[in-house]
Amino acid sequence: MRKTAALTVIALGVGLLAPTPYAVAADGDTATLTVVSTTDLHGYMRNWDYFKDAEYSDRAGNTIGLANAASAIDSIRAERGEESVIVVDNGDFLQGSSLATYYAKQEPITSTGATHPVAASFNAVGYDVVNLGNHEFNYGVDYLRAFEGQVDAPLLGANVIDVATGEPAFTPYQLVRRTIGDATVTVGFLGLTTPGSMIWDKGHLDGKIEIRDMVASAKTWVPKVREAGADIVVVMAHAGIGTSSYDVTDRIGAENPADKIAEQVPGIDAIVIGHTHREAPEQWVANAATGEQVLITQPYYWGRAVSDLQFQLEQAGGKWKVTSKAAQLRYSKDYEPSQAVLDATAAGHEATVAYVNQRIANSVAELPATQSRYRDTAIIDYIQMVQTETVKEALAGTEYAKLPVLSLAAPFSRTAVFPQGDVSIRDMAALYIYDNTLEAVVMDASQVRDFLEWSAKYFAQVQPGEEFDPETMTSVVHDGQQVWDYMYDIVSGLNYEIDLSKPVGERIQNMTHADGTPVADDERFVVAANNYRRSGGGNFPHISTAPVVYNDLLEIRQLLIDWAVEHGTIDQRDFFTRNWRLTIAGEPIFADEILDVEAGEQPTTPVVPSEPGQPSTPAVPVKPGLPKTGR
Repeated sequence: MRKTAALTVIALGVGLLAPTPYAVAADGDTATLTVVSTTDLHGYMRNWDYFKDAEYSDRAGNTIGLANAASAIDSIRAERGEESVIVVDNGDFLQGSSLATYYAKQEPITSTGATHPVAASFNAVGYDVVNLGNHEFNYGVDYLRAFEGQVDAPLLGANVIDVATGEPAFTPYQLVRRTIGDATVTVGFLGLTTPGSMIWDKGHLDGKIEIRDMVASAKTWVPKVREAGADIVVVMAHAGIGTSSYDVTDRIGAENPADKIAEQVPGIDAIVIGHTHREAPEQWVANAATGEQVLITQPYYWGRAVSDLQFQLEQAGGKWKVTSKAAQLRYSKDYEPSQAVLDATAAGHEATVAYVNQRIANSVAELPATQSRYRDTAIIDYIQMVQTETVKEALAGTEYAKLPVLSLAAPFSRTAVFPQGDVSIRDMAALYIYDNTLEAVVMDASQVRDFLEWSAKYFAQVQPGEEFDPETMTSVVHDGQQVWDYMYDIVSGLNYEIDLSKPVGERIQNMTHADGTPVADDERFVVAANNYRRSGGGNFPHISTAPVVYNDLLEIRQLLIDWAVEHGTIDQRDFFTRNWRLTIAGEPIFADEILDVEAGEQPTTPVVPSEPGQPSTPAVPVKPGLPKTGR
């Protein structure tokens, strides 16, 4: 008669299993092992929207944050026995929420020595293994090391290499041993992260850290994990399945090669993936060498759901064999928040809420971002103006001072708004949700046009006579990859039109200076951009190879806050310029959109953007002759 092994937790580090004698179970014995994973928490520990100063909610009724996810984890432990459940995180936990930003910028743990709320929460939940994501490097290696010293679980990163030694800078893999009586199971977790950080965080990593190709690293390390005694091998891969957002994969490796790892590296039982913020409980890839099916599972981001991965094992010939495996998602909305996580984050949450609700300026009118992805709006021009002014001031007196300054900004948020009246730090954080820094390069007009053509793939092609639907005709899939809002850049400093009746690559029309004169291809510009875009994020042409003329490592969000504090009043009449619009066969989609021309007549009353086919409503009256963005 077969007996089923309930497994006791003994977690051991790399190389520590050798002195421990293995007790072999009898042939035919069975066991069930569970691995529960979170990924892409991005500092969200509670079900709280810091931008709205309220509990988070969406149409699907999801909750976010580790607190609710922790209760889902605890329920699995209760169902199957705590000793048979291993809990892991797959990266991107250290950046994202206002809570994470507060402890990186306002009260940095490297200065205060305080325990990071994410570390305290991980310890309260009892994580066994934590993998590194790309956003762990956003605040520098020293900051990450400080966090590493606060969290009980090891941080994994087999392909994260210390340049000085040529060896892994973090623990490459972790062996977690579970045993009951004479039945022992060893699970090996190998950690890998996307090499894109070599582009996105070059300033923090250059000369210190090299992140190598994930597939090649898996080929090196998976056999070592097996040789170390792992009965089950689980790869923690902070990467998804699909294409890369940069064009140097031949030099640093692909961004999202999880399926290639499964296909090309023998000896893997399952892969936990992330990075792409999708939910995918089960995907299967056959290994080319063995024919074995590798299970790939992806939890939902921000703690919306955890992956519940189960392995059925049977003892044969003195070894455990995986007889079946399956994964499902447990949604956090079905559980009450964990009191342990609430307690671990109480002080940090209160401090963050107090900080983000500080008033910093007064807005003359309400400035929403609702339609910014398909209409020129004042709130995006606020970003453009601050970026332009900052670069102009920095380049004054240099050889680049006489070049016109253009600015790039993406519509990161569809819900951000500067309310009429008091504007707070959280309003700025809602508008600019990333910790990007400001840079500037020199590009000629032909390169700017190529850049804009690449950006315009964000829109679907619309035939003459067809109605434009912003819900289905923006953020479309192009060449097999969805073009997210943050992959669409708007340019200020030049007037242009995007003709959606044209195919991708032929859409940018009537590119002129603000006075209406055509732009010559060889004209040169200084172009302000965030460090993600400048370093190659989004695979935009020219910008990653253009000469850099400004890089003071100033955070754009903080620049937006500083400008508001200094001026006290945010008035769209000081910076809003209509310099771009969508057309179909040359006809504006929105009849009220008239591009501003410095030498010509200006609309005396700008309008609050309306949906297609709906009348527009007047906003704050303005005087003729709106200033060009950046003045």
